[in-house]
Amino acid sequence: MKDALGRVRRVLVLGGGSDIGLATAQAYVRGGARHVILAARKPNDLAAAAATLRELGATTVETIAFDSDAFDTHEDVLEAAFTAGDIDVIVLAFGVLSDQPTAERDPAHALDTIRTNFSGAVSVLLPLADRLTAQGHGSIVVISSAAGQRGRRSNYVYGSSKAGLDVFCQGLGDRLAPLGVQVLIVRPGFVRSKMTQGLPSAPLATTPQAVAQAIVTGTSTGASIVWVPGAMRWVMAGLRLLPPFLFRRLEI
Repeated sequence: MKDALGRVRRVLVLGGGSDIGLATAQAYVRGGARHVILAARKPNDLAAAAATLRELGATTVETIAFDSDAFDTHEDVLEAAFTAGDIDVIVLAFGVLSDQPTAERDPAHALDTIRTNFSGAVSVLLPLADRLTAQGHGSIVVISSAAGQRGRRSNYVYGSSKAGLDVFCQGLGDRLAPLGVQVLIVRPGFVRSKMTQGLPSAPLATTPQAVAQAIVTGTSTGASIVWVPGAMRWVMAGLRLLPPFLFRRLEI
């Protein structure tokens, strides 16, 4: 439950080992959050991250196991996370970046991307929505992507997984808003992180810390969608308006 000043106190990060997830947890702790749950496939690897959060001011940091692909475990993960009480902000920061050429040759690789980025998110979002509806407040933050706004030959497998997630969360947000629950969709461009390590950077590239700050601001203002950086909104708007015969000439 938020404190008397409206500050976030309890945060759950699903994908707690990701750069964006950790940066977001740190940003909330700097803003007054005192209880953090980091949920990841390898929770034992998060000792250093938990120590950093405590140094920043968190009084309780819990690490629990969470596998986005293990759908039948998601209810139990949420049950464990909510045992100590209400949670103010839940961040879905898990995901994979597929290799487009491999995905084109290997349907299994493409389906793994869809399974993690879209199906795994849906599997946890629906029971999560029920829990926040029951507690009557809270914010769900979902990391979408600018790549989901128009299919591009360079990454349409990854982009389609994020497009599906984005549309799902738009509808979920409309459903939950009258019930006092916020759904914040975050659409970053290229983020310099472990996931993109070794890839050439792109124009308007950003950082996990910038994404985290946009998330904190977005949840505090009740936003539905944020772009990181903000200029990415206008870049993608322009690309969406291009007719196919022009769009296909672009090396993107």
